[in-house]
Amino acid sequence: MALPVSADATPAAPVRSVSARHFVRLKLRVMGNNFRGQGWRIALFIGGALLGLWFAASGFFLFAAPGLTGNGEYAVLVAAAGGGLLVLGWLLLPLVFFGVDETLDPARFALLPLPRRTLVTGLFVAALISVPVLAVLIASSGLVLTAWSLGGWSAGLVSVVGVLAGLLLCVAASRAVTSAFATMLRSRRVRDLAAVLLAVTAALLGPLQIFGLAALREADWDRLAGVATVIGWTPLGAPWTAGIDVAQGRVWAAPVKLLITVAALGALLAWWSRSLESAMVGAASAGKAPVRRGVAGGAVAQLFPRVAGWARRDQFGALVAREARYWWRDARRRANLITIAVVGIFVPVMINVTGGDFAAMGEEGFTTAANDSSPVLVTISMLFVGVLAAVTLANQFGFDGSAYAANVVAGVSGRVELRARMTAFSLYVLPMLAVVGVVLSVLIGHPGWIGLTIGSLVATYGAGLAVNSLVSVLGAYSLPETSNPFAMNSGAGLTKGLLTLLAMLASAVAAVPMVVAAALFGDAWLWLALPVGAAYGLGAALLGAYLAGDVLDRRQPELLATVTPRR
Repeated sequence: MALPVSADATPAAPVRSVSARHFVRLKLRVMGNNFRGQGWRIALFIGGALLGLWFAASGFFLFAAPGLTGNGEYAVLVAAAGGGLLVLGWLLLPLVFFGVDETLDPARFALLPLPRRTLVTGLFVAALISVPVLAVLIASSGLVLTAWSLGGWSAGLVSVVGVLAGLLLCVAASRAVTSAFATMLRSRRVRDLAAVLLAVTAALLGPLQIFGLAALREADWDRLAGVATVIGWTPLGAPWTAGIDVAQGRVWAAPVKLLITVAALGALLAWWSRSLESAMVGAASAGKAPVRRGVAGGAVAQLFPRVAGWARRDQFGALVAREARYWWRDARRRANLITIAVVGIFVPVMINVTGGDFAAMGEEGFTTAANDSSPVLVTISMLFVGVLAAVTLANQFGFDGSAYAANVVAGVSGRVELRARMTAFSLYVLPMLAVVGVVLSVLIGHPGWIGLTIGSLVATYGAGLAVNSLVSVLGAYSLPETSNPFAMNSGAGLTKGLLTLLAMLASAVAAVPMVVAAALFGDAWLWLALPVGAAYGLGAALLGAYLAGDVLDRRQPELLATVTPRR
């Protein structure tokens, strides 16, 4: 039976429409809540802002150089090359280094009845509220000064439009690519392949930069100007060169390039819109778990991976088995192992074989540089690799997040915890260091120096383990709980950079005695390096676990609160 409706009933209030400003206000409020009572986060945010402004000022003067000098010959080269690098940086760096700011996690909006267009627009506008966006805006404003100086106010106004369009293109490219990768990484095979490719790309950023600087010294600038002209007609350089074209009399090119930019921006937003809905859903089903047959020892033995099968069945062994399995299966952790392997081989070869001069890469120069290698030079190059291998543990508890509560509740001793983590990590790193030592000895033409290279690596690696164990207890930071593996909390990017630099410097200082010993003992060090280095590295690691373990016992609750993501 239908119920009568009273004429005096109050009509429902109209539904308020959601716009981009609501997302901006929400982001500012979430950021404020994250900073509340977290003085260290505020300090890191201010430090990141100052660092970003320093880079912004440097970029501004670089882009403004043609206008300040009155020489517009290479204005297109500066605009196309610099702007193209900005777009590529926003594409690649979030994937391999800094991640993206997930203050507004798209998964949080999954249950809200928001149209896709509203969600994409709101998240896109909210993404513009960040320090990197402000830094890029300030830096690219140098192009406005150049265009205004070379072509007057009309060229300057077109450059303003181009710079703003280029900035929107950078942010859209970053969000679209990271969202698409986050969706694809739900497939185990794609996730594994992507981890390898991204880690290799990250490891090659430094070598590619060195090769690029060497190539610039011998570059034909006229030919580069022709290449920049071509780049200016692609989405990488079109928005940045529009104002320069007006200044140089090619007024017809400006609207065409802005149209190219708008088309690319629309395509990126459409791509992001398609992948965003899938990213909001969360992890897809992994399918049926493989059935393991014929494993001896029952359920307990199945928890121990092959690489840790030797570990005794106690608390220490269980922690080693767990960490060993995590380092192999967690794509974020495994990417660090691949980076160690790639950089660990390239850097020593670059220092010892080429002497840092790529003009010596010819056959004669290669042989001369290899013969000039000395035990001290080899030890110094190994110091960098050993330190780099250990710095991965600077935030080892951050990988666990709230799962570290199980260790706190179980009352795991700090010394046992750190020794087990060192052991599990070393199961993968030490074989890689041995390969690096052998490869380097063969490449520099001194196979008998294998003991020197491996001993130096083990010593510096052990010193790095000691330093990074203490850093991981005192300087841990949380990683966001999100389906996007590239996400970072606000301020975490700067935290990661500062911790890495601090840990590497302290580890290098702790490994200096090995360099001093190489200089004092001379040729005798070729025979003493392996036993002395192994003893030094093992002793340093155990001492670090002993000292940092006591600190961990006192700070377990604080450490758990630090690495637990704030919801």
